[in-house]
Formats: sequence, structure tokens, C-alpha cells
Amino acid sequence: MFTEVQRGPVNDPNIQVLVLQHLSVEHPGSVGARLRQAGADLTTVELDHGETVPDLDPFDLLVVMGGPMDVWEEDRYPWLVEEKSVIRQWVRELDRPFLGVCLGHQLLADALGGEVAPMEEPEIGLCQIDLRTEAGDDFLLAELGSPVLGLQWHSSEVRRLPADATLLASSAACPIQAFRTGRAAWGLQLHIEVGPLTVAEWSSVPAYRRSLESSGSSSVGSLASAVAKELGNLMDVSAMISGRLATLVEQDRLGIRFGS
Repeated sequence: MFTEVQRGPVNDPNIQVLVLQHLSVEHPGSVGARLRQAGADLTTVELDHGETVPDLDPFDLLVVMGGPMDVWEEDRYPWLVEEKSVIRQWVRELDRPFLGVCLGHQLLADALGGEVAPMEEPEIGLCQIDLRTEAGDDFLLAELGSPVLGLQWHSSEVRRLPADATLLASSAACPIQAFRTGRAAWGLQLHIEVGPLTVAEWSSVPAYRRSLESSGSSSVGSLASAVAKELGNLMDVSAMISGRLATLVEQDRLGIRFGS
């Protein structure tokens, strides 16, 4: 449901997207490409390099990507404290569209009162994700058919959702694969940003390569081949979700807000 609300003047003709990254190879990928095609300008902050979050006011969309750290490692990565505060401010106070992927999905849950914990077994590789009935009414996911094929590469999971959240998708190994919280904030455990170079880029990271090899699910070569075979389907999912997100942000800029 869309409701017209008052928002201050938008001075920039393009959608302004703020991207928080935790590792240079975990970038927005195909999602970023689709948003740029829709007329978005992306500003990237590499938190693991010590870069600081700018003033949030000019931005229309906040995207938080994945990374090798865990949400509870604040002593090792003290910038996680500020990042969670930024997420809370963005979702609860500014009430603007948000997308969190993998670690970003977990940070959204943790920042808003949910719980994240280690998995018994990592979920790595391509897997089937089942959309729940609630996804049929969800602005971002409603156009997807179920099940959805997605790339996974994680050893932690959201165990408990924030109080107001709606569960949207699950997999056999990870019951909370996607959720919406508040008006327009989504967390997705699956990697919708996948592109032709994703497996090669991620397997160059020692921690990621070790997790893949220790999982016993596949080798780098076999996973790369499997992703290449399904790349068209994976990027169709990325295009659909990214397109819906761009539409939502454009409506938001006009003061027509979904879910108000």
C-alpha cells in the first residue's frame, strides 16, 4: 500500500545510494549495476579501511554488504558499534529504504533487537530458498516465484528476528533467509549481488576459501562451474529485486511511501 507523505525537497536528480562495505570484494555487484542503470549514484564507504560514514541526509537508500566478520566482534572491529547505530537511525528515525545482504542482513537484525549466532554447519553453495506466504504481499519479493535459487556463503545466521519483523523466506539449513522490518528495510541472507566474477573474487580471500574447503560442500572449481551454469537465473533474481528496490526509492523521493 502506498500513502502520500510530506518529504523535504530532493535537490539531486539522481537516486543517492550509500553503500557500507566490509571487504573490497564484497561490493554491490549486479545490484549496484542495476541501480546505476536506474539512474542511481553510489557512494561507497569501506569501513574495514577506516573510512567514516558521511552525513546521511542526502541519501535515499542505504545498502549494507557482507564481510568475514561477525556482528558480535565489536572488540576486534570497533566500527561495528557505529555501523549498528547508523542502521538504527536510518531505519527507525529516517525511515528510508534499506537493503542488507549476508552480514548486512545479520547487522540489521542485531541492530534492531534480534539475535545472530553461529550455525551448526556453514551454508555454502547454491541452494533452494522457499518463499513464505507473506512474501506474496511483499513489495520487494512478490514478483519472485518459489523456490528461489540463491548463492550462500555464511557460517552465522539470524536466530531471532526483531520484534516487528516479518519472515519472508527460509532454506533447509537457515530458517531466516529473508525478512522485512519496519516500513521498508529488508535483510537477505542470500547473495543477490552475484556476478560472473563473484566466486573467483571471494575464493581469493583466505578465510572464505578455508570455509568453502572445510565445508566439504564443493571445491572452488565446482562452485564456480555451478554458479556459471545458473548465472542467468541468479542475475534474473538480482534484476527483479534491484528493479523493485529502485522503484520503491523513486516513489519515496516523491513522497509516496510504501507501507505508511
